[in-house]
Parts: sequence; C-alpha cells; structure tokens
Amino acid sequence: MKKHSARVAPLSACNSPVLTLTKVEGEERPQENAVGTTDAQLAGGAAGPETSTNKRRLRCCIRVTKMQVQKALWGVAMVMCVCSSWAGFTQISKLAFKQFDAPFTLTWFATTWNCLFFPLYYIGHVCKSPERQTPRQRFRECSRFFGDDGLTPKVFFTKVAPFGLLWILTNYLYLQALRKINTTDVSVLFCCNKAFVFLLSWIVLRDRFMGVRIVAAILAIAGIVMMTYADGFHSHSVIGITLVVASASMSALYKVLFKMVLGSAKFGEAALFLSIVGSANFVFLSFVPAILYFTHVEYIPSLANIPWAYFCGVSALLFAFSVLVNFGIAITYPTLISLGIVLSVPVNAMVDLYTCEIHFNTVRLIAVSIICLGFLMLLLPEDWDQCIIQLSTKLRKRDEPTDGESGTGITWRTRARTSMSTFAH
Repeated sequence: MKKHSARVAPLSACNSPVLTLTKVEGEERPQENAVGTTDAQLAGGAAGPETSTNKRRLRCCIRVTKMQVQKALWGVAMVMCVCSSWAGFTQISKLAFKQFDAPFTLTWFATTWNCLFFPLYYIGHVCKSPERQTPRQRFRECSRFFGDDGLTPKVFFTKVAPFGLLWILTNYLYLQALRKINTTDVSVLFCCNKAFVFLLSWIVLRDRFMGVRIVAAILAIAGIVMMTYADGFHSHSVIGITLVVASASMSALYKVLFKMVLGSAKFGEAALFLSIVGSANFVFLSFVPAILYFTHVEYIPSLANIPWAYFCGVSALLFAFSVLVNFGIAITYPTLISLGIVLSVPVNAMVDLYTCEIHFNTVRLIAVSIICLGFLMLLLPEDWDQCIIQLSTKLRKRDEPTDGESGTGITWRTRARTSMSTFAH
C-alpha cells in the first residue's frame, strides 16, 4: 500500500473549502480529542472532592472557550481576506481585459506564480520547525505523497498533469466568462461549484446522502436557470453563464478527483504539488501564449503596452486566495473560509452597482438569493440535525425544574397549607 493512502481524510469533499487540498497536520480532530481527554480526567476524579471537580471543569471550559474564541477571531480575519482576494481578483481581471484582451495569457501568467508555494513553505518550515532539513531532504520527504518512488515521470503524467489542466481550465473559463457578463453574475454562479462537488462526491466518492444538500443543489440549478432568464436568454449572456458554470464544474471535478486519486495532503505536500503545477505550466504551456500572439488571437502591438500592473495584481490576488484556501484551515474552521467566497458576491454587486454595469431586476435578485442560500446550506455539517436535537434537549432540560427543586416546592406548599389551617382553627 502506498504511504499516502493512509492519510485520506474522513471528511467528504463537500465539507472543505473551494479548491483546497490540505488537512490539518497531526491529529484529525484535535479539538474533540482535547475535550475527550478532559472529560476522562473529570470522570476519573469524580470520586474526589466536589470542589476539585468544579475547578477542573472550570479550567476545561476556560481552555476550550479561549481556543474557540481565538479560532473564531482568526476566522473573521480569514473571511475578510478570502472575500477581498477573490473579489479583487474578479474586479481587476475585468479591468485588465479593457486594456489587453488575453484571458489565456493571463491564466498562464497567474498559474506560473504557483511556483512560489514550495519555497515559501520551506521558509516557514525553517523558521518554525526545530529539525531543519535541507531543501532536497524536504522535497524528498514531501514527494512520498505521490508514492514510494516519489515524483516519477509516470506519476507526473498520470497524477499531476491532469490536475494542472483542470486548474488552468477552471481559471481560463472563469476569465472568459468575465469578458461576457458582469462580475456579480460570474461570482454568484461560481458558487454553484459547491453543489457540483456534493453531487460528484455523492456519485463518485459514495458520500453520505443528505436531503438538505440535495435541496441546495436544486436551488443552485434553479438559480442558474433564473439567472439566464433575467437577461432574456440573449446569446451573449447565455455564453457567459455557460462558461462560468463550466468553470465551476471543472473546479468541482478537480476537487473530487483529487480526493479520490491522491486523498488529502499535508501542508508541505500540497505546497509541493501546487509548485509542480506552476512549474509544469511554465515549461509545457509557454508556447500557447506565443502562438496566440503570432496568430493575433491575443495580440498587443508592443510589450510596453502590456498592463503589467493589472497582470501582477491579478496573479498576486489569485495566489493569495490559493494560500488562504489551502492553508487557512491551520488556524480556523474550513466553513469560515468557504463563507468568504459567498461574501464576495455582495462586494462585487456593490462595485457593479456603483459603476452602473448591472441592472438588479426582481428575477436576478431572486436568483442571486437562492444560489447564495444553497451555498450556505451546503456548509451545514453532516450531523447538523443531531446537533439541533441535542441543543433543543439541553434547553428543555434547563427549563424543567430539577428533582430537588420540585421536592422543595412541594414541601413548602405543604407547610403553607398546614400553617394556614392551624391559624384558621
């Protein structure tokens, strides 16, 4: 058995952020283990004095609450960063096309920035890890993710190159859609990838069936139809909607196939994988922008006219978004990271409304609302119904009087009646 097969995360593909590859290194469920250990200690010390038990319980609550508050605060910051990076990537890409209409060249240039993942990870490894390894040693250790033989040509062409193509198709189709329709429609339709991930993981990965997620998928499909109807089924808008839906489908396929073929990667392994994707993009696809330039498909008179500021801005924001999505789970909850993507929709809507590039009719507002609602429903955990039942049970028990309180009340009422009857006599 290959070494990476034991690292497949028990979570379904639908529970992770968009285009994420990683899981938390070390423990699979650190919070539950910590709470379980504390509960075992409390159970062991139950025979001791009640004061000691209360102190331990108080320390446990303070420790867990502090961890949760810290993680929630990091989550708020992560939501803002994810939202800003994704909305900024969308808006700046739209502005770049007004000066240089070259979606594939922009995709190739932005994907090449993925080469920076592993060097930045190694810098972090040197700063934090007590056992510092050389770049070659770290590379070999992370390469074991692909199998016992590491990164061989066969592994590259069978397990890395297909995901590189899906990565490029996802971003290229997204940028092509921006050329046809406004940024609000593109960003909200891309949120449907969460529904596509669920449908594919349910079919391919045999994930657990959940009725609420089926409803969310239906809402996403209904939103796509209503979004098309909002523009009156014009050919220009239909092509743009088709492109962004295809981009969302490529994103979902990329994610589900990664879970099925490679499992879940640790941070160093994911950084190496993304760097290999960026390097392969630079080595094997550099001829495509050259061909598009000489055939005048994506042509510009001189290199001085290339909007390098927009190109670098788009690439930097997409790189920052990838870093936050893939490595943000180390400091906060995956659900909060996914929430940043759907919050980019109102940001793009405000920009489009300010620039007068969109008309919010009733049909479009309903379509945007139901797609965002479906996305939020897909963020619910698998045991959300059990959590609600447990919460309602706890609230009901809290409202009901305990045995001691009820006994005290009966005794008091009995004494009151006795005293009243004695006084009457």
